Amino acid sequence: MKNSILVLTAFFMLFSITTNAQNHSPEKNNYVVLTKKIPQLQPILITAEELQAEDAHHFGDFQVIVCGQTVKGLTDKEQMQKFIQRAKKANVALKACGFSLKKFGVDPKAIPSEMEVVENGILYDFQLQKKGYFSIEL
Repeated sequence: MKNSILVLTAFFMLFSITTNAQNHSPEKNNYVVLTKKIPQLQPILITAEELQAEDAHHFGDFQVIVCGQTVKGLTDKEQMQKFIQRAKKANVALKACGFSLKKFGVDPKAIPSEMEVVENGILYDFQLQKKGYFSIEL
């Protein structure tokens, strides 16, 4: 029984890796990061800058989605300004999860105008993965 479960698990893992590789566009490397902590924006943006240098003309789109209770911190425009400036310079799109904004009572008008609100950050992440984006959740 254990061997059957192990074989089945390995098969599903291999299938998911193969499926993801088939969806990846060889022309452009696109990335999406789902984060639940605003301070993680700093290392995420550093990573985006390094990937842009590494990928050169193969660097495509890089999006960061902020979800969870941390969306309350998006209203601190002074704190967010340094991240927004660096993201703009690195061609990184910062997004806020609309579902999280609603859940934690944050008015979308209170977050920086440079940030787009997506209706459901987790769903949006999955949709980008289906388009071949490399994805990580922090």
